Amino acid sequence: MADAAIKLGSELKTAFFDKVKGLLPEEGHLNLCLTCGACSSGCPATGQDDMDPRKFLRMAAMGLDEEVTTTPWVWHCTMCTRCVYVCPMQINIPQLVYRARQMWPEEEKPRGIVQSCKAAMLSDATSSMGAYPEDFIESVEETVEKVREEQRGYTDLKIDMDRKGAKYFLNQNSREPMTEPDEMVPLWKIMHAAGADWTYGSLGWAAENYCMFAASEEEWEKIVRTKAKAVDDLGCEYWLNTE
Repeated sequence: MADAAIKLGSELKTAFFDKVKGLLPEEGHLNLCLTCGACSSGCPATGQDDMDPRKFLRMAAMGLDEEVTTTPWVWHCTMCTRCVYVCPMQINIPQLVYRARQMWPEEEKPRGIVQSCKAAMLSDATSSMGAYPEDFIESVEETVEKVREEQRGYTDLKIDMDRKGAKYFLNQNSREPMTEPDEMVPLWKIMHAAGADWTYGSLGWAAENYCMFAASEEEWEKIVRTKAKAVDDLGCEYWLNTE
């Protein structure tokens, strides 16, 4: 009796998975999953929309392209890369998430993230709240004056803006100067106590980048280049981003 060939199934079609592999160094190690679950155990988004990093990766590897490119779980992911750090194989799941976000039509992406990205494009301040350079300057000046007047030991506190040649260029989250300016003060005190040589820039000052979260690649790149140019134009040696 001749041996009969057993066909277990057709070859997997993993267009999305293969595309992402082709975009990443060493293919993002995407084929090395041990299904150990370390990624899921450390992920703050595990369980949201009945999904977790391990399940998401396995679905992508199995060719369930429609499912992985439409699940709202990708918007729960914070892109913190914790899953990469705990993974024994260093699998780049966040890049899978990022590419899945790119597949979403603009009008179906979370409104808050998209609007924050668009607001950052309004000026070279790059603020997701739509704040302009003059708004930031005014907030900093008013807040530092308040500290000098009300807090003992800080009468000589000085916050530079656009000072060329400073060693450090410091970014600031937009929310703080625009809605809670007092939250800028603790960092100022740390820099003051350390005797750090630093400055703010009126351009590229906003630390956040919601265009990255929206997977809007052109806008993301423009914001980063704007910030980097601001650092270079002031001749700063280091760029400190609070995000």
